[in-house]
Amino acid sequence: MIGFSTTGKSRVGQEVAKRLGWDQVDTDDETMRRAGKSIEHIFAEDGEEHFREIERKVLIWSCGKERVVISAGGGAIIDPRNRELMKAGGFVVCLEAAPETIHQRLLTDVKSSQPLRPLLNAPDHLQRIIDLKEQRRPYYAIADWTVHTDNLTLEEVSQEVLRGWHYWKRALPGSNAHGGTDSLAGEVITGTEHYRVLVGWELLYKLGEEVKRAGLSGTAFIISDETVFFIYGGRVTKSLEDTGFTVHSFTVPPGETNKSLDTATRIYDWLVEHRAERGDLIIAFGGGVIGDLAGFVAATFLRGLPLVQIPTSLVAMVDASIGGKTGVNHPQAKNLIGAFYQPKLVVGDVQALTTLPRRELVSGWAEVIKHGLILDADFFAFLERNAGRLARMEPDIMTKAIRHSVAIKARIVSEDERERGRRTILNYGHTIGHGLEAATNYQRFLHGEAVAIGMVGEARLSHDLGLLPWEAVERQSALLEKLGLPTSCPGVELAAIQRAMELDKKVREKAIRWVLLTDIGQAVIRNDVPPEQVARILEGLLSPSGGSRR
Repeated sequence: MIGFSTTGKSRVGQEVAKRLGWDQVDTDDETMRRAGKSIEHIFAEDGEEHFREIERKVLIWSCGKERVVISAGGGAIIDPRNRELMKAGGFVVCLEAAPETIHQRLLTDVKSSQPLRPLLNAPDHLQRIIDLKEQRRPYYAIADWTVHTDNLTLEEVSQEVLRGWHYWKRALPGSNAHGGTDSLAGEVITGTEHYRVLVGWELLYKLGEEVKRAGLSGTAFIISDETVFFIYGGRVTKSLEDTGFTVHSFTVPPGETNKSLDTATRIYDWLVEHRAERGDLIIAFGGGVIGDLAGFVAATFLRGLPLVQIPTSLVAMVDASIGGKTGVNHPQAKNLIGAFYQPKLVVGDVQALTTLPRRELVSGWAEVIKHGLILDADFFAFLERNAGRLARMEPDIMTKAIRHSVAIKARIVSEDERERGRRTILNYGHTIGHGLEAATNYQRFLHGEAVAIGMVGEARLSHDLGLLPWEAVERQSALLEKLGLPTSCPGVELAAIQRAMELDKKVREKAIRWVLLTDIGQAVIRNDVPPEQVARILEGLLSPSGGSRR
């Protein structure tokens, strides 16, 4: 990090290093430590030349380190040898601010009893800042990324620095070497992570290579579903071992009921037994249940182990594996206990879907359809046109649909990592859907089936509120039915669904935040939906006929 005094290099460097789990070196602090005196005293007693000599040695030492954020002193870039060191050492980011902003910050420092920078000893501080900035302007041009800090918070500046770093990494020669460009379905770029989502055929054979390309090493701890591991475990283990990984595996019985703290504790015990270390990695190998469970374990064991998601169900491939949501269930509601924790890589092998039970595969189309409904009318129309081919599991059209769906999810997550805004629209169908799952003890419906029914209810609710034309409600139901998904749920207790919905994570200030539609491809968030209107919609879904159709 380079930039003028008070642009925030030290504080931002500390924050960025913390987020990355790296070390931080502040060259001014290290220079003072080596000299045994303050910068002011070095300048006064030994002169600027002596200060720059120590500073250069500190920079050589710090540039020789790995996984480090270096906050360089304001004048370090004056020496051309230092600039060469910086460019050769990694990513250079310049923190900028207007002269007036810098002047105001310096006055604030002085008021808080901090000494004035030696180079600013001049009658007119503002003019001195303007002059120095103009002298150094050509040197700041070495930066790969520049962040203007005037009106940003510490958190916002840190996020911008990390965003630039991820873009820079992506542009490096060879950074796109990944089993063929055709397998790259999307990239997630957040303030803390940048990772690829690969979708293609027979990618499990190349898994070890892809994990290596993601910069991971150590021991691979596979957490998998018993059924999935029986079919594909040998293939995955061999691919990892062939590329130098030591591999251990832990399997759990299939089913949502195993996504619990009890299961997580058994996995913790297993990791302790095998002496897992921070440099090792967790591989979540299975459907959405395994992705959530293994992701939660990765997020919490040793305060975080690198995570690779290998989704083997359609729901997991297009939704659950992307975006960093991890968690386990509470007896009263789904995913109440969890964390946001981004993976380092997602690898979706479409061939693995061909061995899924028919019902599980069909369940996954609900999430694919949802992506079209909330964000992409053209994609929804594509699904309508190709519903027959998708139902027949034709490889080319399946892969195309999955990749497009993945790209939508990756884009939304990149814009809103922690679901504070736009990402909320991904919950369309999930308020009623999660209520259905909890009300039936996760026994009756697969996740996608519950979401499909939830989307029917929430589309009807959108219509009743005057938001959505009835034609759109019918188009949604027709596509769900063409792909074999349920659109009603007779026999479920209304009160049980309502209780579960009140515990939903989307509740804010006791009001449910509903994701509703205004058209195909257009979603809105509402928290003013009358409970009696919701009750009428639910009663329709629970009736033997599935509710009225106009």
